[in-house]
Amino acid sequence: MFEAVLLTVITAATPLLIAAVGELVVERSGVLNLGVEGMMIMGAVVGFAVANQTGSGTLGVVAAIAAGMAMSALFGFLVLFLVANQVATGLALTILGIGFSGLIGEAFIGVPGLRIPSLYIPGLSDIPFIGPVFFQQDAIVYLGFALVAGVAYTLFRTRLGLVLRAVGDNHASAHALGYSVIKVRFLAVLFGGACAGLAGAYMSLAYTPQWVENMTAGRGWIALALVVFSSWLPLRVVAGAYLFGAVSVLNLHAQAHEMVNIPSQLLSSLPYLATILVLVLISANRRLTLVNTPACLGKPFVPDR
Repeated sequence: MFEAVLLTVITAATPLLIAAVGELVVERSGVLNLGVEGMMIMGAVVGFAVANQTGSGTLGVVAAIAAGMAMSALFGFLVLFLVANQVATGLALTILGIGFSGLIGEAFIGVPGLRIPSLYIPGLSDIPFIGPVFFQQDAIVYLGFALVAGVAYTLFRTRLGLVLRAVGDNHASAHALGYSVIKVRFLAVLFGGACAGLAGAYMSLAYTPQWVENMTAGRGWIALALVVFSSWLPLRVVAGAYLFGAVSVLNLHAQAHEMVNIPSQLLSSLPYLATILVLVLISANRRLTLVNTPACLGKPFVPDR
C-alpha cells in the first residue's frame, strides 16, 4: 500500500518539478512568465498527437518540448523586443494555449494513448520496495532530477549562472559590463518553455496516457507558486514539488477510503488551497520574500540606443 502511494506521489510531483525548475531559471533572469499553464497544455496535446501518429513516445516528447519553446519564443518576442507588459502577456499566453490545445486535441479525445515505458535496471529494479520506487521509473522522472542538479550547479558554480543572476538582479549594470541582457533573458525564456513542454508531455504520455481537454488542471499555476515557495532556490523546488504532489494524491486516496466522509469537491481543491496557504505564509515574512527575489523581476529593459 505504502509503495503504491509513493509511486503515485512521484508521478504527481514530476510535472510540477520540471515546470517549476524551468520557470525558476526564467525568473532568475528577471522575467516573469505567467504563461506556464498554456505552455504545459500545448506540450501535452502536441506530445500526445505526435506520439499517437508516429507510434514513438520519444518523438512525442521532442515535439512537446518544441511546442513549449515555440510558445515561449512568442512570449519572449513580445515582452523583450516589443516591451509588452509581462503579466498581461503571460496571462494571454495561458488563454491562447488552453484554447489552441482544445482545437488541436479535439480529434484525439477518447483515442488510446501511448505510455512512455519505465526503465528496468538489472539487479536494482528487482529489490523489494526500493526497486519499484527508485529504479523502475520512466526516463522523464530521472531527467527531472538531472535538470534540478544541472540548474543548481549552473546558477551557483558557473560563469553562465553568475551572468544570468546578474541580469536578473541589476540589468543596467550587466548591460554596462557588456552583457546582452535581451539575449540572456530570451534564452532563459526558451529554457523555461522547453521545461514546461516536457512537463506537459509527461502529463499526456506518462501520468495519464491520454488526451483530455484542460488536463493540466492548474498545475502550471502551482509550478509558479513553487518558485516563490522555494525562494528561487532549485533544491527547494524538489521538496515543494513532492509536498504538493503528496497533497494532490491525498485527495485521491481519501476519496477511495470509505471511512472518510468528506465531500470530493473539497478534497479535489486541497492542492490549490495548500498553494494559497503557502503563498500567504511566505508573503507574511517580508525578509523571506526578498532574500533571493531577483531585484529586476518583471521590470522591462530597453538597451541604450
